[in-house]
Amino acid sequence: MNLFADAFAWLTSPDRFEGAYALPTLLSQHLLYTIVSVLVAALIAVPAGWLIGHTGRGREIAVALSGAARAVPSFGLMVLLVLLFGVLRIPEAAVVTFVLLAIPSLLAGAYTGLQAIDRRVIDAARATGMTERQVFWKVELPLGLPLLVGGLRSATLQVIATVTIAAYVNLGGLGWPIIQGIPLRRFDQVLGGAILVAVLALVVDLLLAAAQRAAVPTGLRVHSSARRERRAASAASSS
Repeated sequence: MNLFADAFAWLTSPDRFEGAYALPTLLSQHLLYTIVSVLVAALIAVPAGWLIGHTGRGREIAVALSGAARAVPSFGLMVLLVLLFGVLRIPEAAVVTFVLLAIPSLLAGAYTGLQAIDRRVIDAARATGMTERQVFWKVELPLGLPLLVGGLRSATLQVIATVTIAAYVNLGGLGWPIIQGIPLRRFDQVLGGAILVAVLALVVDLLLAAAQRAAVPTGLRVHSSARRERRAASAASSS
């Protein structure tokens, strides 16, 4: 408990809010790298995932690429890209690393969201005379949005966790207290930094979880609620 008390004291010290490594500055750096990386990854992965989900072509390639990207160690990838880009382009190398790590979850969320839709719904939309563009925008996109937001949620949390190692290459972020505190044996500082990263991830996860629930179309929410009520009534009558 003393370590947690020391970590809390470190977090609330006035010194943590002054200078180049003030906690608000580190938090803003962490969020900046996260937002930029996820946005760039979304611009690449979401259209590709929608195309795969709508046409049904290229799924095997997407699955293979996503699996390979998930297997790459993030720290090793970042160090490799820093060496390739050069020491003057460390921020660009870090952003490319985070983008590559965010793409698999976004790609999977985009194409599985469309492929999970009952084909009878798509056929019915086409039978009413909808064009392929109308089918996508009015049927596939709304129904596939919850899984896409789920992919965004997973990608964002992974990037938040990975941005922590950006401090190894002197890019700041909430990982800086952890990286600096380990060799100095400042375990209160290390724990304080870890708490900040965990709290940030938890807050973002709660926000995106709420967004994922809100993305479910109203009709599906009503249908799901009615189905649960029928199951509950059936279980009560059988007991």
